[in-house]
Amino acid sequence: MLSVLSGLGLGLSLIVAIGAQNVFVLHQGIRREHVLAVVVVCALSDAVLIIAGVAGLGFLIAAAPWLVVVARWAGALFLLGYGLRAARRAWRGDASGLEVDDRGAVAPGVGGMPASSAATAPAATSDRGTTAGVATTTRPSRTRLAPVLLTVLALTWLNPHVYLDTVLMLGSIAATHGEQRWLFAGGAVLASILWFTALGFGARYLGRWLHTPRSWRILDAVIAVVMIALAVSLVLPVLGAAG
Repeated sequence: MLSVLSGLGLGLSLIVAIGAQNVFVLHQGIRREHVLAVVVVCALSDAVLIIAGVAGLGFLIAAAPWLVVVARWAGALFLLGYGLRAARRAWRGDASGLEVDDRGAVAPGVGGMPASSAATAPAATSDRGTTAGVATTTRPSRTRLAPVLLTVLALTWLNPHVYLDTVLMLGSIAATHGEQRWLFAGGAVLASILWFTALGFGARYLGRWLHTPRSWRILDAVIAVVMIALAVSLVLPVLGAAG
């Protein structure tokens, strides 16, 4: 039991830090788009990496450091591209906000609620005769599942910190637990499941503060800064070593 708790605690301490993957999960959770699929992919990816680390993959990474260098450059290029796209949305003000009412409920046609329900739902009108509780903000059609899954896979598997933290560090610490190392791994996997589930499905409660185009421009600007900063941080050690 102690090994499980140790894996759970260390797994949470590593995964809760702000990173590209967490930012993307938060973004999808707020938009309420393919949240379950994103959470499942992130949790399964972490599980595979943790199991691989406990099984000994960390020794391969330690023996071939050039693999980490390749992952750094690939991850930096991807994060830079993602950050520039977010910066473009923030600059141009591309509408991507949720259509929510004053209580934070999703408007018809958004977040899985069928648009046809709008025709059958009674319209609430204010004293001035205008429809109350429905935002006038428009948003583009929902993003298709395939691009979302490809993005989250890239953010996960092209991030060298995933291999350093999840595979190398967790794998090394798990080895110190001897025969209990798989219990330790189970605790770390549980940490990933709990965190991504809370992050993805808990983010929807932020929707009530993100129902205007301006708020989404601010969010996209923050995402752009985080992604570009992470891209730079990935290559700085490589450039420093080369210099």
